[in-house]
Amino acid sequence: MRIAVNTRLLLKDKLEGLGRFTHETLKLMVAQHPEHEFYFLFDRPFDESFIYADNVTPVVVNPPARHPVLWHVWFEMSVPKALKRIQPDLFLSPDGFLSLKSHVKSLPVIHDLNFVHNPQDLAKSHSWFYNRYFPKYAKKAARIATVSEYSKQDISKQYGIEESKIDVVYNGVSERFSPLDESEIERVRKTWSDGWPYFIFVGSIHQRKNIERMLQAFDEFKKTDQPHKFILVGNRKWWTPAMQHALDTMKCKEDVVFTGRVSDADLNNLMGAAQANVYVSTFEGFGIPIIEAFQSGVPVITSNTTSMPEIAGDAALVVDPFSVSCIAEAMTSIAEDEDLRIRLIQKGQERAKQFTWQQTADLLWDSISKTLQ
Repeated sequence: MRIAVNTRLLLKDKLEGLGRFTHETLKLMVAQHPEHEFYFLFDRPFDESFIYADNVTPVVVNPPARHPVLWHVWFEMSVPKALKRIQPDLFLSPDGFLSLKSHVKSLPVIHDLNFVHNPQDLAKSHSWFYNRYFPKYAKKAARIATVSEYSKQDISKQYGIEESKIDVVYNGVSERFSPLDESEIERVRKTWSDGWPYFIFVGSIHQRKNIERMLQAFDEFKKTDQPHKFILVGNRKWWTPAMQHALDTMKCKEDVVFTGRVSDADLNNLMGAAQANVYVSTFEGFGIPIIEAFQSGVPVITSNTTSMPEIAGDAALVVDPFSVSCIAEAMTSIAEDEDLRIRLIQKGQERAKQFTWQQTADLLWDSISKTLQ
């Protein structure tokens, strides 16, 4: 069997969420299925580390596609030509994009529909493209994979797709996340928070991540005279005036630390040394940092909306993300109640065992098999 795969997000040292999903699932899948041929479609020169096994053939398909106009050119002109040459049995697209002009059976992974619910979160050209083309992709696809039961139901409802056509393929978590011992925690805190305990947020500094309310909640929490810092790890590319105002009006803004992007090693350490992970987005299709914290032995405060209760189960403090006081109260509970913290850590570590990249690869392969039946 020949499987062509959209691998344009496999970028060395630049693996974001969808790129990480692509990398982790494909490296396992191709190794476990040496009897099949995989053709990886890149949109630029590729790094050899992404050619995971001898049954992978890389194909560079121009032009590099990082803008809606070039997305259209790549998927509707360049990719159909490449697929015609390759003659695959299936086109797998881990980022959800498809070619409407190709007649090859297709399986997109549509991670979430945030662009439907919050179009203002994207550049207008991006929002227009997603909302114009993703309904067409969903209807064209032979099957669809997605990363949570919430997203499955959302796709079915928004696009009128039968739920029986949609497979849930939960994300995994990297094995590099693990608990730190006390000496490591002390060392990390000396480096990043002047030795004080801290709450952490990991993710893009984006409006839907609820940055303003997190900052306001931390300011409220600090009225309890706790010594904690708040460390935000992520790219500030989407920083807004409203976020700046929330920061400027904080009484304890000197206790807020922005790290920007950090290395994988630093991320593991920062997560593992945190008092708790505060992940109270207003919308998520999954929320990988929830599981990364669980696996690191770190309690989680997360939202009661969209997919987050499904992913967290009973292992996190679940709050109303639109209530600053609820978020602040959860911070206070974790800071002051060590028994609660220990219970959450134990539950979280058990919960994390249910989310592995091996399971993701297996579930995605099951979806491929169903698509080709």
